[in-house]
Amino acid sequence: MKLTLKTLVSSVCVVLIVSCSGAGKGPSAEHGEKLFNDPEFAGSLNASSCASCHPGGKGLEEAAGNLKLDDLINRCITGPLEGKALDKESFDFRSLKMYIESLAKL
Repeated sequence: MKLTLKTLVSSVCVVLIVSCSGAGKGPSAEHGEKLFNDPEFAGSLNASSCASCHPGGKGLEEAAGNLKLDDLINRCITGPLEGKALDKESFDFRSLKMYIESLAKL
């Protein structure tokens, strides 16, 4: 296999772009916990966070089994937080959901 300078430079550029973009880092419960406690999350207009109503995740221990969890998350964001609903496929939404699911009683 013969490597040309153009191929080598292209390969290096791809590696740099991927590593700088954070690709490969998926949503996480840790990121979700930060969002859960952030009073500015989802454009909240009233300085409330998820933790304002659920300190330490209180009351969400059974949420992991709720088939309507996705809808409930956005309902809380647009209701009590007065924020903007999130795309259910977004990094932030999936991270927040992962954190809430991690609160389940073991």
